Amino acid sequence: MNKIIGKIEEIVMRHVVMTLVEPFVTSFGRTHERSCVIVEMKISDITGFGECVAKSYPGYSYETTGTAWPILSDFLVPAVLGKDLVDIETFVKNYDHVKGHPMAKASLEMAAWDIMGKVQNKSLSELLGGVKKSVEVGVSVGIQPSTEALVERVGRYIKDGYRRIKIKIKPGRDFSDLKAVRSAYPEILLQADANSAYRLSDVHIFNMIDDLDLLLIEQPLSEDDIYEHSLLQKQIKSPVCLDESILSVSHAIAAIELGSCRIINIKAPRVGGLFEAVKIHDECYKRGVPVWSGGMLETNIGRASNLALASLPGFILPSDISASSRYYREDIGEPNFVLNKDSTINVPSEAGLGIEINHENLARFTLKKEVFRSEK
Repeated sequence: MNKIIGKIEEIVMRHVVMTLVEPFVTSFGRTHERSCVIVEMKISDITGFGECVAKSYPGYSYETTGTAWPILSDFLVPAVLGKDLVDIETFVKNYDHVKGHPMAKASLEMAAWDIMGKVQNKSLSELLGGVKKSVEVGVSVGIQPSTEALVERVGRYIKDGYRRIKIKIKPGRDFSDLKAVRSAYPEILLQADANSAYRLSDVHIFNMIDDLDLLLIEQPLSEDDIYEHSLLQKQIKSPVCLDESILSVSHAIAAIELGSCRIINIKAPRVGGLFEAVKIHDECYKRGVPVWSGGMLETNIGRASNLALASLPGFILPSDISASSRYYREDIGEPNFVLNKDSTINVPSEAGLGIEINHENLARFTLKKEVFRSEK
């Protein structure tokens, strides 16, 4: 029988806004600053932190910072506040009755994992079953003003030490951009991310891209599709990787069985948290399907969680977990994560998430704060 860690006595929610080092452009639009919800959970003198990665606009997902706040405050927080934390499986059952909103759920779960690690004096990587001390990473390059600017930007990241480059594409900014980057840097690991910008009738574009020796093409078709991706994968040589379409382990199994993809991107917030993410990893690992960890412009809180997840054995492709300096000049978690010479980042080894909160920065970036306390 698992030992009770303690009663969840207090949960603090903060709406945080941080300015990016440079705008990030995808087929969804341009992002100058990033909103998120930071969750702080307290059990006795132990505090855990979580990050809700939902953005300010519903481009990648229907969830936004604005929708996550009331879902957390009205439904998810009341479901766990005052309850005993025993293990994560029991914890997530507290809000099983709430449909959808995986990113909001994932932030609470992350805070619970952080507490469990601190109580047991184990890193999050250890708790999840991680086996790597460092993980191979790459950098995601947003759509640039021109192809020439893209090639120049890629060159800067390669000079920084990144060995895998991901290019965001959309209709009109796809083959020519990728061809130019491949011609300039023929040896790099190169992949494309379409963010659901294409239709099955655009297969001719992907047939052209096939000749560029890409590592993968990420989410070319609709974000809620699995079937048409199976038709596309049959017509192209490049491996299709599904991202937005995979919301649970059952979706992953369906995609694999249908032949909709050869690779899966696992974002823990997209699937409701690390508990479900590990299940997807385990299923893919058993079936020999490579996985990697995607990123959502996280602060160091979410970045630490992503690194721990990517330390599991099935994560054999470089993940989108770039150095902290890639996104923010100042962060709310310390220390910053840095890129090693071999294009890896070290997995946190301290208890829990393995980071310390910079409370001065957290307060400075906070727009709104709400505190919830359990009844005595």
